[in-house]
Amino acid sequence: MLSAEDNEILTRVGPGTPMGELLRRYWMPAALSEELPSAGGDPVRVRLLGEDLVAFRDLNGRIGLIQENCPHRGASLWFGRNEGSSAAPSAAADGACGLRCPYHGWQFDVDGRCIDMPSEPASSSFKERVQARAYPVHESGGVVWAYLGPRETMTPFRDFGTDSLAPEHVMAGKTFSPCNWVQAMEGNLDTSHISWLHQYDAISELPDDGTDKPGYNSVETSWRIWRHDRAPRLEVHDDWYGYRYAGIRTSPNGHTHVRITGFCVPNVTTVAAIPYRGRLSMFVPVDDENCLRYNLVAQKIGDMHGYGSGGNLFDVRNFPYAPQTRQGIRPRQWTAENDYLIDREAQRTQNFTGISDFNSQDLMATESMGPIYDRSQEHLGTSDRAVIRMRRILIGAAKALAENGTPPPALAEDGHDFRTFRSAEKILEPGEDWRILGTDDDPLVREELLARRSTASGQA
Repeated sequence: MLSAEDNEILTRVGPGTPMGELLRRYWMPAALSEELPSAGGDPVRVRLLGEDLVAFRDLNGRIGLIQENCPHRGASLWFGRNEGSSAAPSAAADGACGLRCPYHGWQFDVDGRCIDMPSEPASSSFKERVQARAYPVHESGGVVWAYLGPRETMTPFRDFGTDSLAPEHVMAGKTFSPCNWVQAMEGNLDTSHISWLHQYDAISELPDDGTDKPGYNSVETSWRIWRHDRAPRLEVHDDWYGYRYAGIRTSPNGHTHVRITGFCVPNVTTVAAIPYRGRLSMFVPVDDENCLRYNLVAQKIGDMHGYGSGGNLFDVRNFPYAPQTRQGIRPRQWTAENDYLIDREAQRTQNFTGISDFNSQDLMATESMGPIYDRSQEHLGTSDRAVIRMRRILIGAAKALAENGTPPPALAEDGHDFRTFRSAEKILEPGEDWRILGTDDDPLVREELLARRSTASGQA
């Protein structure tokens, strides 16, 4: 359990809070690129870390993220006109374009500068002294990322592989969740729940396909293992980005199976997949009581050995749950207001929860705790080791920054390669070390990296 004080530190993200100041030192997803599809298009409301902002793509194609309230009299710039200035209405080469407030016509560019103030005398220099709060942005992997921290501490963008991702491999989506970002993220860092929350009765009918042996098993065999051994043993291994941990289970045939999930400070996870994964989940605070779950492809994993893009959890025959939406803003059909459409008869005869949507099972669990759960009421066990470690890292980093100005961990300026952040899943060979799986020292990863370099050189 946590003390009430530490729970406050962990969950509060507004300006001036310890965790809020920590999170502002990292680049955060602010919107999907598809929400700003064209130059001069409609602005988008963004609430991020408790701040109300507006994102827009100006007539020259540049993206701005500025405060929602006009610095003049506070009208919402979301209602503004995305246009050129009165001096350059068609977006001249000087870049004179931006959002024009509908109240008095004041106009702001992507950097927050007031570039037009037509309600003031033409001779006035007042506009040169007015600035809207604006944040740097970086577009990568189908996501518009923003840096909300002090400009003097801004570090380079943390590239998990999205900067070099080919357009045909870009896939990004987001889901709104009315609960605190930490309890949402804790679900991704909890390997034991897959043996309970997501279980369905037909798993017992999956055939033994011969992959319950050392090596890369099928997805069907994974489901059989999760149902067979429902009390995994956890081992946590710290690394420069945070940690990876293994959920260790014994397969029906007596072999050692590992699900390896990674946590990169402060809010990035990569969940276990066969053979390894280059897909990220990020838990972004809207404010203290709401968050957005971003999911994106960070790097293309090839089709080697028949495992496609990372052993998709849902690629299993007769999978009973609703199709999963991965791209764009994901609609919420299953919500707390309709009790996640729970079917009690299905709960008794078909699946463990009675909820027919896989992702909504997770959402039910984390949202039903309330907006911010009081962690001083918890009773944690050995299967919670990864969650405990994440909390200690975040609280320690937030306190160190607040009290001593200690730079946060896992920043891009430290010289590390974030493209090496991967998860994995496998039945271990005798004596095999799970810590190698999915890393650049993994023979399978080395093989793919070599093949990728050979392909790139052949195309050069």
